[in-house]
This record gives sequence, C-alpha cells and structure tokens, in this order.
Amino acid sequence: MPTFSAHDGTQLAYRVFGDGPPLICLPGGPMQASAYLGDLGGLSAHRQLVMLDLRGTGRSAIPEDTASYRCDHLVDDVDALREHLGLERMDLLAHSAGANLAALYVGRHPEHVSKLALITPSVMAVGLAITAGLRRETAQLRQDERWFPAAFAVLEAITSGKATDDSRQAIAPFFYGRWDARAQAHQAAEDGQKNKEAATAFGAEGAFDPDATRAALALFGAPVLLLAGEVDLNSPPRATAAFTELFLNAELVLQSGAGHFPWLDDPDRFVATTAAFLR
Repeated sequence: MPTFSAHDGTQLAYRVFGDGPPLICLPGGPMQASAYLGDLGGLSAHRQLVMLDLRGTGRSAIPEDTASYRCDHLVDDVDALREHLGLERMDLLAHSAGANLAALYVGRHPEHVSKLALITPSVMAVGLAITAGLRRETAQLRQDERWFPAAFAVLEAITSGKATDDSRQAIAPFFYGRWDARAQAHQAAEDGQKNKEAATAFGAEGAFDPDATRAALALFGAPVLLLAGEVDLNSPPRATAAFTELFLNAELVLQSGAGHFPWLDDPDRFVATTAAFLR
C-alpha cells in the first residue's frame, strides 16, 4: 500500500484501484478507513481511484498531535497527497463527512480542484441544519419494511435526546437502500474501521467557519456534482439540495431507492451518474 509523508511527518497511506486519470477520494465516518468505499461500485473501470486513509485510520499512522485530527487541519494532508501525486489540478470525490473536508479544501485551494463530486454529503462545514422532523420524515419512507417499527422507535428516542450506546446499531437499516446481507456485512465492519478519538476531534471547536466556507464556495466556478440518496437518513435530499445552492456551477442528482451508500444500493446507476459527470 503506497504511503507519503504529511507536512508534520505523519506517514499517510492510500489505496489505488483502476487505471485512467486519477480521482482523489475522501472517506467519511468521520475518520473511517477508506476500505468501506470498496471501489465505489465499479467506478474504477472509468477512473483510477486514489483512496486516502486519513491520519489515524486504516494503514495511515497515528499522529503525535491528536489535535491534528480536526477537519481544518486535515486540509494540509489532502494537499500533501496532491503534491505527492504530482497533480497541479485534481478531480476530487468525497463521501459523507468527507464532504466537510472537501469543502474546506476548496475554500483554501480552489485553484487545485478541477471537478468536485460530493456523495450523500454531510453539511456541517457549511452550517446547514438537518432537523429531527426532516429525519423522521425521511425515515417514514421506509414504513413498509419489516424492520421499520423497531428502528423508528429508536430513532424517535434519539431525536428526543434519549440515545443509548446501542442506538446507532438499531437504526442502521435506515442508512441502506436495502437491508440485505451485503448491507449488514458492510455495517458490521464499521466499528473496526473507525478511529473514535479522531472522530470526536474531527468537528471540535474551531474546525468550521460556515460563513467563510459558504463565501468561498460561492466563488468556486468549477463543475460540482451533489448526489443524494432518496431515502438517506443521514443526508436527506432536501439538505443536499440546499448544499447545492451554495455553488455557482452545481447539479443535484437524486438516486432513487438509495440510502447513504448509493454505490452499494445500485452500483450501475451510481457509476453511470458519477462517471458521466467526471467525463
């Protein structure tokens, strides 16, 4: 697995799939090893996927200074990867919490990004709110599923401030378009891929300046794709639509039937949409 040195000397690793022009891929979690992305449903048939393991995750080293897990500090790691690959400009794809890092990167280094794809993006960096009501409304799209009553009861407990340690597991079916064996295996691998200390630090105080980031994105003229999953509880389509409006040159695509991991729910549809945009 190839590695490179971050500006503070931390050794960072990345995985490479496929051939063709490189596409830098930032994982979510936050702070989850990039392994959960797989090859993005076969997108590697169209582009060379360069999947970064953020510091302290996957094969990347744990830094001496754990404050460097904060999202705004991770921008330097992305730029170090760009320099390591010898790219003046790069196409950038980010999933979920990784979209916060991508937004901060674009805010600081817009000249280095030629195209930006945000897949079921988190909206923390731009200060958008996702209400409990919107999450419940999105969840109710699944009311015909056999697992729905138990999962929805836990979701209502979470939104009323009564979460427990087991709550995330109980509502896991809401994050997948189909709660089948493949989705269950994907979800079961999550705990072993996440750095919980790093995840806590990722959004620590000072990580985000939404007003500054929104102002920077409003000046970013390169093409942007935002892909929303129709039934995604984490990043509901309405929130992703609001994110889309912050850019000059962005398109929103809604993948029907998809949850938070659209390349698992319908790989062919996901790849066709994303490859067409990147082409």
